[in-house]
Amino acid sequence: MKQVLQNLGNGRAELIDVPAPKVRANHLLIKTVLSLVSSGTERSVVELGQASLLQKARKQPEKVFEVLEKVRNEGLFQTIDAVRDKLDHPIVMGYSNVGVVLEVGSGAEKFKPGDRVVSNGPHAEIVLVPKNLCARIPDAVSYEQAVFTVLSAIAIQGIRLANPTLGEKFVVIGLGLIGLIAAQTLKANGCSVMGIDLDPGKIAMADRLGIQTINPGLGQDLLRCASVFSDDLGVDGVIIAAATESDEPMRQAAKICRKRGRIILVGVTGLNLDRSLFYEKELTFQVSCSYGPGRYDPQYEERGHDYPFGFVRWTEQRNFEAALELLAGGKLLVGPLISHRFKFDKVASAYDLLATKEPSLGIMLEYDFEDSSEEKLTKQTVEIIGKSGSNSIATNTHAGAKVVPVIGVIGAGNYGLRTFLPALKATGARLKTISTSTGVSGAYAGKKFGFSFATTDTAGIFSDPEINTVFVLTRHNTHSDMVCKALENGQNVYVEKPLAIFPEQLELIRQAYSSSRHFDVPPILMIGFNRRFAPQMQKISQLLRLIKQPLSIIITVNAGEVPPNDWTQDPYVGGGRIIGEGCHFVDLLFFLTGSRPVSFCAAKIGEAPGVFVTDDKMSFTITFENGSVGTVHYLANGSKSFPKERIEIFCESRILQLDNFQNLKGYDWPGFKKMNLWRQDKGHKESIRRFLEAVQNREKPPIPFEEILEITKVTFDIVKHASDVTIKQ
Repeated sequence: MKQVLQNLGNGRAELIDVPAPKVRANHLLIKTVLSLVSSGTERSVVELGQASLLQKARKQPEKVFEVLEKVRNEGLFQTIDAVRDKLDHPIVMGYSNVGVVLEVGSGAEKFKPGDRVVSNGPHAEIVLVPKNLCARIPDAVSYEQAVFTVLSAIAIQGIRLANPTLGEKFVVIGLGLIGLIAAQTLKANGCSVMGIDLDPGKIAMADRLGIQTINPGLGQDLLRCASVFSDDLGVDGVIIAAATESDEPMRQAAKICRKRGRIILVGVTGLNLDRSLFYEKELTFQVSCSYGPGRYDPQYEERGHDYPFGFVRWTEQRNFEAALELLAGGKLLVGPLISHRFKFDKVASAYDLLATKEPSLGIMLEYDFEDSSEEKLTKQTVEIIGKSGSNSIATNTHAGAKVVPVIGVIGAGNYGLRTFLPALKATGARLKTISTSTGVSGAYAGKKFGFSFATTDTAGIFSDPEINTVFVLTRHNTHSDMVCKALENGQNVYVEKPLAIFPEQLELIRQAYSSSRHFDVPPILMIGFNRRFAPQMQKISQLLRLIKQPLSIIITVNAGEVPPNDWTQDPYVGGGRIIGEGCHFVDLLFFLTGSRPVSFCAAKIGEAPGVFVTDDKMSFTITFENGSVGTVHYLANGSKSFPKERIEIFCESRILQLDNFQNLKGYDWPGFKKMNLWRQDKGHKESIRRFLEAVQNREKPPIPFEEILEITKVTFDIVKHASDVTIKQ
């Protein structure tokens, strides 16, 4: 199928082939009939993409501070790479979609195949949308009307916050699509409405829709006209639907409001407020969030948990339904708002239009499926064309005594795209198939890194007889299942940490690994404990070989705060940050001491007001058989300006100190003073290279399986012990 993606680096919109998404729980798979280009929101994205780096920085000053912080913590070159990757990553465009349901995921049985639905799906031939972001289209509403539903919900939510009552007088500033819809909706609510804009075309459109208007650009006095409109009392409320960096709309709104008037921002404007105006009139100001309650709440949107009707009357989905009722009753006219129509395969022309000064409102994209069967549209694997080198490597899995790794990758999130996949590509291995849940990131990664195929059919990677090596880069709760599937099929597997998030999963992996020993060439299991392969860590290991006395190791991890609702904090998805990331440092203690653990203790901070997560503020100490002691301080409550990772090793009147895997210094260490790198290197390339080398040469794995199991088990025990200690206290 085809989908519209935009390059943030140059602003260019492209129509590319991507694998069709696969239906999942609480979602609908929809075949698109029409989608609507938002001339406001999407124009701003296009303009940002076309802007120079300096202009981008000016438009997003908060990003500049993030970049500077990253330079301080990770170095200039690392930051430059990250910025380039970010600008190169495509943006999914579109959020106003209508179509026909093809397939219904479990939990979404309120809908059925064949239903006509609206959704906030992107510009794509097939879309996968959460059920709570969809609504069934009434028979009385055409597709062309229904495609305005999502934009209408944005206007409706802003109006709900304004809480208009019968007979009140409202002003709408900005008569684009949302502004014109808001003005009509206010009229349907029994309010008198006046619209304000500087564009004569939009003023003319509002006039045709029966909305009283003012164009200050023609010299009309806004304050005087608003005074006449409100009988010299001031208007009851203002809906700001304009898109501008200027503060003027806010000043205008404050001036024309009555005492205790309401101002609702639906668009985007400058927010340097005049305190005196708001103070003297006791004005209420509120920013409206998208389609309504539920927006950006993963429990509502992704997991399908609706808010109780009696407590949250108007959710995103119910605002969609309200918009459809207005359309069905003829109270909202959207036909006149269509300014342009384009066939979907001419979508580049639609975005070129946005980049010009030609007036536009509703830009309709029409999907023509005459040359595409449903089987072709829903194809979950696509071939990536024009990749030099990826298909030139011999396809047979054995070359003499050596195994040629043929690779399938599952997952292409931020870590995979920015760090892992570049390291994998650098090995020169044959990259056959990459699988992702939506297909977009897989198609992008496939083209960028040289895969032969992109797919949303993960099962196909395990059943492909040619793929003998699998890399798992997905969320933590999926790791154990995928590792077991790979081992059961005799495939080598490299899984990003953690290996598992529950002891029961770890036992299943142990059993699968044991069973896999019957293959003629038993598969290798490797985990992404990359830090032990970092060049400076290898140097430290070399220096420690001459040490005869036990080591005292202190690892300080300034992990940084992660929101409580982030998936990594969810014990059933991410496993928590110690299991998900802290295991790296348990592994380092094993590696540096070269010994097995004999005891440990752990403690995390206690419950306190304002502290929503305590598990990621923990210290633990492990004692080893050779007498060494290692302590890890994993702390999410520190300053960003402090190094993220610091490792200090004390032994025989000497000290080694490593900061951020970039600067290594020796104190009173004979023959060694320092080893500094121009750019941070945490060992990703070397860990992948060592793994593939072991696969190719049929060697032992870089980290013994029994050691991986023990490290994971100790990590589980540390988390449990810290929780038990806190409970007892």
